[in-house]
Amino acid sequence: MISDQLDVHRNPGRNKRVVPFVVVVQSNRFRGSARRAVVPLVEAEAFGQADSDIGPHFTVEDRQVVLDPLQITNLPRDALGPVVASLVSEDTRIINAMDALLSRAWR
Repeated sequence: MISDQLDVHRNPGRNKRVVPFVVVVQSNRFRGSARRAVVPLVEAEAFGQADSDIGPHFTVEDRQVVLDPLQITNLPRDALGPVVASLVSEDTRIINAMDALLSRAWR
């Protein structure tokens, strides 16, 4: 399976209770890569912050989750859990959060 940008996968890692999902953020331009840049989708209750431009909230499989760009990481594509959703309809909110992470606005 080749995942696309903004596909949501089950978290294959240890902390599945707090971080049930990850979302692929890398461009489809890098689809051939053996690794995927992913951002955790943290349980909203555990995250503890209101919906914002840097921590947008989403519903995935009836669970309220928050994008946490500060925890961006990469995983082998073969280690990703199954695709359970796509956040392509939320692309602007996700890209804005990633832009805020990388912005030089506070220099």
